[in-house]
Amino acid sequence: MCGIVGYIGKNNAVPILLDGLRSLEYRGYDSAGVYVQGVGCIKSVGVIDNLEAKIPNEYNGVAGIGHTRWATHGEPSEHNAHPQSDESGRVFVVHNGIIENYREISQLLTEEGHTFSSETDTEVIAHLVEKFLNDGKNFKDAVVEMLKCIKGAYGIAVACKDKPDELIVARMGSPLVIGLSLDEYFIASDPSALLRHTRDIIYLNDGDIAVVGSAGHRVFTLKEENVDRKISRIDWDFETVKKDGYAHFMLKEIMEAPTVIENSMRGRLLVEQGSVKLGGIQDISEDLRSIKNVVIVGCGSAYYAGLVGRMMIEELAGIPTVVELGSEFRYKKSVIEPRTLVIAVSQSGETADTLEAVREAKRKGALTIGIVNTIGSTIARETNAGVYNHAGPEVSVASTKAFISQLVVFALLATFLGRQRDLSLMAGKQIVTEIANLPEKIMRILSSREDIKEIALRFSHYQNFFFIGRKYNYPIAMEGSLKLKEISYIHAEGCGAGELKHGSIALITPDFPTMAICLQDSVYEKMISNVQEINARKGPIVIMTSEDTDVSFLTSDVIRIPHVHEILSPILSVIPLQLFAYYCSVARGLDVDRPRNLAKSVTVE
Repeated sequence: MCGIVGYIGKNNAVPILLDGLRSLEYRGYDSAGVYVQGVGCIKSVGVIDNLEAKIPNEYNGVAGIGHTRWATHGEPSEHNAHPQSDESGRVFVVHNGIIENYREISQLLTEEGHTFSSETDTEVIAHLVEKFLNDGKNFKDAVVEMLKCIKGAYGIAVACKDKPDELIVARMGSPLVIGLSLDEYFIASDPSALLRHTRDIIYLNDGDIAVVGSAGHRVFTLKEENVDRKISRIDWDFETVKKDGYAHFMLKEIMEAPTVIENSMRGRLLVEQGSVKLGGIQDISEDLRSIKNVVIVGCGSAYYAGLVGRMMIEELAGIPTVVELGSEFRYKKSVIEPRTLVIAVSQSGETADTLEAVREAKRKGALTIGIVNTIGSTIARETNAGVYNHAGPEVSVASTKAFISQLVVFALLATFLGRQRDLSLMAGKQIVTEIANLPEKIMRILSSREDIKEIALRFSHYQNFFFIGRKYNYPIAMEGSLKLKEISYIHAEGCGAGELKHGSIALITPDFPTMAICLQDSVYEKMISNVQEINARKGPIVIMTSEDTDVSFLTSDVIRIPHVHEILSPILSVIPLQLFAYYCSVARGLDVDRPRNLAKSVTVE
């Protein structure tokens, strides 16, 4: 959600800021703006092209900040867009997050004579800095005093006319990184915005403040204590986030699934031992032997991955497991017993609700593991141990390859835990061998994408859709419905197939189709019975089934996938649902990669 970029150095800041903002478009936004030291602030509503069109040729400077805003406080408009400033135009601020006490601060400042021009919570930051500057404090001290006043979550970058050779940034609950190059610094809320310029990154922690500029850089705390944040090297480059000839990033990322799985399992499969090696949890492997229960937390697609992971862990390792929404975990009385393992699932590693769930779990004494895709992210740093997805950068808002990699990691983790317990060598070998064969099977699914496209085109005009599944593919039905509603704006529901007759079947009409996941597994006959119930009520049906399975007596709209071990079937069955949603969105003429109202990384609660 929202995007921050900043630059200070020896080159013209404008193209650097615009390029950084474009690289953050995938996060979701409705307005944008830049401030360049010495020349002023320009803002616009809508896409970055609108902003660029307003920038004159003479708009040049060697330091500046920029922002893409996803509206929270106040509608999308130029006066609500960032950067926000004080009345005098002395201080300019870009901000991700929410200032929880902005109303109280605004009221106090108004009583002191300040006049506000926006509906945002961010504007109070600029006015507070101005207030402390007017009290005689220098730029750095004024920012520190401001930070002592505000409450909430934030990633902030501040520029001041009084100090054209400095930018100050601060982080509390919203990601922020500093990129380093020779005699210049880059600031961003996501490393992908910096990859054209540097791969040497400093990840700021919560509570960090940093001053960057002509005098170098310094990272410190509110108590003015210097802290040492190591420089990390990003191991992927800007070229990896290009579309490579695909019409959309989402299609590119679906097509990358075989490579994603290879990367997720590379060096981790121990076929002869029927087990896996996960270096990220090696230091806590003995602690994992004694865990008695597991709690998985995640939001959105990560939550659905957790539901699949729960069944994998219970079946292969025999450990009682529950799945909690990250947004609910710390607001209810979560029972964390001795020897509880909490697994946090997040593509970005910055999901605010999931991060707070991790912190709550650690306060209650739980052992924590992160399953994240972003190296150096907050969840990766704050959990006791973790397993990286190695899915590479995911640009499209709708998660595809990251979700697939999460399922693979859960299969690996469940196998590891199982082999620590009662999972036999033979059963372990079977699972590990099947995991190794997944890329080839997914390539077969992708080779039939034109058939899926034809079905999607026939169904793209419907306004409602059911997705049904059972057991391992019940969560995949929910994930499939989420993908369709996210990018095609078709109302969709994921439902346990056995629950249809308990109420939902009342919605079935010839105008309400169903996608049914009917694989040759332990619940195949039950699924067929559920589909027949829909058929009897003349509901249109698309069936996903296993190769060589005859379902022609139910429908002519059939999607086939290779046979696979039931535990791993979600990794295959989700691919056609991703493609189906993609082609429905394209048929409806929508912005596939940037669906309305959504953001890639949700860094506010």
